[in-house]
Amino acid sequence: MTLDIAKYPTLALANTPDELRSLPREVLPTLCDELRTYLLNSVSHSSGHFASGLGTVELTVALHYVYNTPLDHLIWDVGHQAYPHKILTGRREQLPTIRQKDGLHPFPWREESEYDVLSVGHSSTSISAALGLAIAEAKEGNGRKVVSVIGDGAITAGMAFEAMNHAGDVHADMLVILNDNEMSISENVGALNNHLAQLLSGNFYTSIREGGKKVLSGAPPIKELVRRAEEHLKGMVVPGTLFEELGFNYIGPVDGHDVAELVKTIKNMRNLKGPQFLHVMTKKGKGYAPAEKDPIGYHAVPKFNPAEDTLPKAVSKGPTFSKIFGDWLCDMAAEDDKLMAITPAMREGSGMVRFSKEFPSQYFDVAIAEQHAVTLASGMAIGGYNPVVAIYSTFLQRGYDQLIHDVAIMDLPVMFAIDRGGLVGADGQTHQGAFDLSFMRCIPNMLIMAPSDENECRQMLYTGHKHNGPSAVRYPRGTGCGADIQQEMTALEIGKGQVRREGENVAILSFGTMLPAALEAAEALNATVADMRFVKPLDESLIDELAANHDVLVTVEENAIAGGAGSGVIEYLMKTRQPKPLLQIGLPDFFVHQGTQEELHAELEIDGQGIEAQIRKYLAD
Repeated sequence: MTLDIAKYPTLALANTPDELRSLPREVLPTLCDELRTYLLNSVSHSSGHFASGLGTVELTVALHYVYNTPLDHLIWDVGHQAYPHKILTGRREQLPTIRQKDGLHPFPWREESEYDVLSVGHSSTSISAALGLAIAEAKEGNGRKVVSVIGDGAITAGMAFEAMNHAGDVHADMLVILNDNEMSISENVGALNNHLAQLLSGNFYTSIREGGKKVLSGAPPIKELVRRAEEHLKGMVVPGTLFEELGFNYIGPVDGHDVAELVKTIKNMRNLKGPQFLHVMTKKGKGYAPAEKDPIGYHAVPKFNPAEDTLPKAVSKGPTFSKIFGDWLCDMAAEDDKLMAITPAMREGSGMVRFSKEFPSQYFDVAIAEQHAVTLASGMAIGGYNPVVAIYSTFLQRGYDQLIHDVAIMDLPVMFAIDRGGLVGADGQTHQGAFDLSFMRCIPNMLIMAPSDENECRQMLYTGHKHNGPSAVRYPRGTGCGADIQQEMTALEIGKGQVRREGENVAILSFGTMLPAALEAAEALNATVADMRFVKPLDESLIDELAANHDVLVTVEENAIAGGAGSGVIEYLMKTRQPKPLLQIGLPDFFVHQGTQEELHAELEIDGQGIEAQIRKYLAD
């Protein structure tokens, strides 16, 4: 799909930041209107992150207009909001390919553009990276400015405060812009956010904002500017005082949708020395009424018709694993009032909306704070409760130290419901759940389960919840294979798999939802297939049996081959002196790019045909 750029005459003049900076300031509001419309028409045709970008149009234009990018470094936190940045940095015509195989990366990506300083995908990293760049610039003296843009959801994470505390200490020249839209992916939570919302709403916020604009738009000498801003804000806006105590010069809040005022403000701040903090108020979904009304629903969108005020409903292929988890959580909480469910700001994605409404006193959204989520669960477990941490595979990586130190060492009964295990598709390298089996398998005391279908998922969640120690149930993004779901919950025998197909010569040991693909390959090869179910502990007696009765073993998993479930099988065979040819099939030793799950499975030869082809090649070699 290509968009007719003739319909965007001002935007057509700004294909690069250099071209943007050559435009007169008076046309910037028109440029912003066209950019917003272009974003709407492009993403509605191709799918992608949406509401965040609508909210940062004016801010993006102002930053590239004032700063000499790419010499000056502009760092976006996460990057959901960076679509306008991509449009203005030479990638306008490619935008319809975003998040697709061989298309634009969903987030800022260093390999894609010299304007993308930091490759990102996880939140709350921008201030740390900007500080590192500012320290490097202080030593190099190239006249380079450093700016990071961080959202109000991301700034509540501990890493952001660690970085700001350090920045204030070393007094580096840098600008942090808080893009405050009162919304991350899910609704923001926490005392800081609540206080921000109270102080910055209604007449009080309006008067502060207008006063701030008066202070900043007159362009007085910088000393006077800072003095008047401090006089106006100190003691009145608690967040301003907080950031100043961290060593930042706080200015704001200012209207993030007034591009003329933003340009003036940022221009005034560009040459200030030391760490600067600009508080910008924006509206997620700005300019498109349905997205303004439902910014969560329009955070990431499928293809849709902009003329309609609702998104198309997904064609039902059965319940997703996230829904299986959400339903189990509600059923389990009805039986166990000591169940406590924790999510790090992923209520919708993890299937917890219903639970949060039906069991509010047992539901805890800790914001973007994965480390805290894990250790919070350990405290609950010590206190006699039964915590369940619902977390994406890619985000559990951020709580790894806590998983080892605060849960596993004490052998606490904390269950991890790990969503998005394996390939997630369009979000690319930063979000593929490629490593969780590897990084959990080496931790003592861990019980690790990988269900092959929806019913196994439900029963494993129950098994983990009843287990007296740390456990993990790892399941993929999307729907299952349509298995009948048994409402009665039954604990599985720990460490026991089952043979799903009897064959000859080759035995396929399948872990998780690779089972249908393994069975497809086995039909063509007349191979035996075992659903191993448990990654730790392994079903050693089943491995013994399969090794004794087959010439070749094959392990199949949607996890990195290095250190994964297959490695565990090899370790056991070596320990028990059972030399046996074994082929490991899984994810390769590189970061897997974006594409649909089906495209990636085919490309990496982990679908049914690919597994068959890999086995045939191994047998022929």
